[in-house]
This record gives sequence, structure tokens and C-alpha cells, in this order.
Amino acid sequence: MLKDFRTRLSNFLAPKEGERVQQTIRENDNTFFIGDNASGLYRDRFEYDRATILSECLRAWRVSPVARRIVKLYTQFIVGEGLTIKSDHAATQKFLQMWWDHPLNKLSEQIPQWCDERTRAGNLFFLISVMPDGMSFVRAVPSELIKEIQTAENDIFQEQFYIPVIQEAGTWKAYDPTTPIFQSEPEPFMLHYTANKPVGVVWGEPDLAPLLPWIGRYSTWLEDRVRLNHFRSAFMYAVSGNYTSEADRQTRERQLNANPPKSGSVLVQNKQSGEEWGILSAQLDAFDASVDGLALKKMIALGAGIPLHYLAEPESSTSTTADAAGTPTFRGLEQTQTEFVNMIVDLATIAVRIRKEVDRRVNPQAVIEVEAPDITERDNSNLALAASRIEPVAADLFDREMIDAGEMLRLVYRMAGEVFEADGKTIKGRRRPLKPEGSAGSTPNTEIKKEIDPGDPKEQE
Repeated sequence: MLKDFRTRLSNFLAPKEGERVQQTIRENDNTFFIGDNASGLYRDRFEYDRATILSECLRAWRVSPVARRIVKLYTQFIVGEGLTIKSDHAATQKFLQMWWDHPLNKLSEQIPQWCDERTRAGNLFFLISVMPDGMSFVRAVPSELIKEIQTAENDIFQEQFYIPVIQEAGTWKAYDPTTPIFQSEPEPFMLHYTANKPVGVVWGEPDLAPLLPWIGRYSTWLEDRVRLNHFRSAFMYAVSGNYTSEADRQTRERQLNANPPKSGSVLVQNKQSGEEWGILSAQLDAFDASVDGLALKKMIALGAGIPLHYLAEPESSTSTTADAAGTPTFRGLEQTQTEFVNMIVDLATIAVRIRKEVDRRVNPQAVIEVEAPDITERDNSNLALAASRIEPVAADLFDREMIDAGEMLRLVYRMAGEVFEADGKTIKGRRRPLKPEGSAGSTPNTEIKKEIDPGDPKEQE
């Protein structure tokens, strides 16, 4: 179905007979990507030079401090001190912890590498090996080793096979939840997770890809500035004098090269020697190009979705500006962290399903959660402030019998960034009287009388 659609779309866009076709020139990095064609590597939705982009992203991560810093920033925020896994089912929790800490898994060490690869490649391929006892081992396969992804004819979401670049390696089969793993000899299977995937495409795209041209330009600009300032400060001595022959001149030159004047030394010449000393230096005007460097850094920070001061470029001397600049960054990182955590939960769920076929004690339907660190410690103080401000308002509404205890707790929990779950239980709270008992206009609080504990002598008094 998708192939037919692409064919019809190509026929529709093709020039009709007799139409004039406008000749265009493919732009490259020398033209600074002017115009609609943003890059020669991104030609359309379905086709671009994926192998080149992946190799360039890996090369940039290796040689560019800016690229490596951006990748590390993503991992430091998303993974932080580490992820932990837990389940509400005892037998399932015991297996998950064993699977997590297995010497051949060591997921606490692999997960930061996965997060780096997600930023560099936009695709994560996991090869799962299954043991006879139901234990499964996870290995991440580089995206460069996958040549093609075969899907169902009528649905690209149903990935079936992964064709490696090396044909001798064989074809990796995609995970099928409807097929029992131990129906025959357990065979390895592959899982695929993506980031930044356009609609109608099976491949994801790396976060680092749009930054490559600008990281390259910033590196070139910085290198040019270093060279320019180096040659501006370079100089050489020029000595002229009356020498009887070329041999005398060369002899004098060798003497001076062997014992050049030291910086700060005083040179006293005999006037009869006839030598005149001077200095030759390059006349290079190095104008202030800090604005150019700042503009390039802003473009890199914009593409990475991080504040400029994360790249050692303070935007302002006030903390208010820095806090405001961090808000959109934290939102994007929270979304990325949620996607990454959901991927880990999916891997754990599949591991439990495999274990279930040989161990009936585990429960694939059990709730599995992966706890991740807070994106920023500033969230805790903000949430505490919000909870402290909403609690008096919610309590007053509860005392006036305008909301029940469950609704009051839901509001307070929401402001604290938590989820309130009543689990079907009726929650009762003790209401405070709106006015002191016995004062004019006060009414007896029947709610309090109903909740007095008859066994407590203090409450009876």
C-alpha cells in the first residue's frame, strides 16, 4: 500500500509532457545552505544518506568537545545517578532485580551508553538472547550495522526482519509477542526503538544531526581565530649590515640563530659595525569577532534545546534570566526521559514474559515501574511551594463542605507533583469548625461529633 502511494506521488510530481523544468543547483556547505534545500543529505521524507549522517554524528562526538558535551548533557539529565526498577509483585520483583544485575546484563552500566547512542543515532536496536532457564540478555547493536528494516506490506509499524550490512551475519527476526519463545529452540530476536521519527518512516533521526553543520562552522571559526592571533603575535628579527662577502653574512646569521636575543635583553651595538636591527611582523587586522562566535553558539544551543549558559556562554548575570531559559529545556528533557523510561519498562516486560514460560511464579501483568531522577532539583522547591499554597485553600473548601476529603487530597497531591490513588476506598477527614465553639453565630459541627472516638477519654472531655 505504501509503495503504491509513493509511486502515485512520484507520478504526480513528475513534470508533464511539454512543461518547462526549472534547472536547480544542489547546494552544499559552501553556500551555507541558502534556500529551501536545507542539506544535500536530506532529500525527501523517505530517502537520505543515513549511513553518512550516522558516521558524521559519531565522528563529531569523537572530535568535537561541543558535540560530546551536548550528548553528555542529555545523558546526565535523563539517566542522572541511575535508574531503578521495581514491581508490586514479589516474585516478579525478585526476577527483575536478578535480570537487572546479572553479570551478563549489568543494565546500570549499559543504560548510559544507550542514552548516548539514542542522541547520536536516533535508533536503538537490541538483540535479545534467551537462555533455557528463561533469563534473557540484552545487547545494543550499532545502527550502522543495520542495512534494511523489512516491515509488513500494509503496515510499517509491523517490523518483521532486520537485514545486517554483513550478509554472513544472517537476518535478525523481530520480536513477536504472539509466538512462544520456547516453542522450539530459543532463537535471538531484535527490538527497535526510535527517536525523532517522521510519519511514514521506520527509521529515527539523531538529535545531533541538525547541529553538525553549525558545530563544524563554529570549530572552523574558532580555529581561524586561534591561527590569526598566533600569526599576529609572531615576528622575526631583521638585521642589515655591511658584510664583505656572502660567507661573512651567512656566518653572522648562524651566530645570531645559535644565540638569539632573549626577551627583555639589552642589545648594545658598536656604531662602526654598521648593523641595524628591526622586527618583521604580519600586518593582520583582527577585528572583534565575538559577535560571530556568539551567534554560532546560539544556533547550536537552539538546535540542542539547551540554554546558552550550558555551553559556557553566560547570557546574563542574573539568576532570573537563567531560570527562565531553563524552563523549555526541562520540558523537552522530561519528554525525552519519559520516552526512554517507557523503553526500559518495555524491555523489562518482555523479559518477564519470557521468564513466565518456564517460571509460573512471575506475573507479566504485574505493574513494572522504572524510577528516574528529577530533571532538576529546582522542581522539588517549586512543588513544595505550590503544595504549601494550595493546602490552606483546599482545606478551607473542605471545612466548608464544598469538596470531600478525596478531592482535597487530589488537589494537594497534584500540586506536589504526585498522583493520588484512592484505590476505591472512602476517605474521611476531620473538619475544623469555621468559628470557635460557643461563639456568636457558631453552629455545632456534627461532622466532628460523629468522628469522636468513644474510647479516648481526652476526646470525651
